[in-house]
Amino acid sequence: MKVLMVNGSSNLKGCTFTALTEVGKALEKQGIQYEIFQLGGKAIRDCIGCKKCHEGKCVFNDDDVNRFVEEAREADGFIFGSPVYYAHPSGRLLSFLDRVFYCSSSSVDKHPFHFKPAAAVISARRGGTTASFDVINKYFTIAMMPIVSSSYWNMVHGVCPEDVMKDLEGLQTMRNIGTNMAWMLKSIACGKEHGIELPEVEKGVRTSFIR
Repeated sequence: MKVLMVNGSSNLKGCTFTALTEVGKALEKQGIQYEIFQLGGKAIRDCIGCKKCHEGKCVFNDDDVNRFVEEAREADGFIFGSPVYYAHPSGRLLSFLDRVFYCSSSSVDKHPFHFKPAAAVISARRGGTTASFDVINKYFTIAMMPIVSSSYWNMVHGVCPEDVMKDLEGLQTMRNIGTNMAWMLKSIACGKEHGIELPEVEKGVRTSFIR
């Protein structure tokens, strides 16, 4: 089993990466592999609502959205990490998630996210963490993804990786995310082995207003 993580920071080895790595250590102790998908400092286009993704993939090929969606099909769980920018997740991560999840909702193949556990991880100097946490979790709930919880809200604090390593409660929270993610993945696998199939989902009803 494998968990695919996204570092939504342009800083490849910063605070968000440090938090994700701590989650990864806990996953590995439980026999779960992980990979950190780095968004980095490259430009990421916003969704323009062209709906070309209904034909199979996002129309833009100059960033990593389509590559990520393909990797997501093979992943068993997800963690999306972001620094806090003005009390919300990084703009690059939000643009990435808008396109990834909208493209996936139009997928003609097996949906890459349905019923796969997910967690959000937030890094901040001080404030804006719970607002950012709330924003990312909304992507999970619309894609029918079980949300992995921890022993506190999924956040670490610091302005540099060295600060994060001093946030003992934050690090503990990260490790508990990894432990809980591993438990959920193993529980889902065990259910499948014993004949518990994934739910069938009603589709086709989308209303713009209440009549």
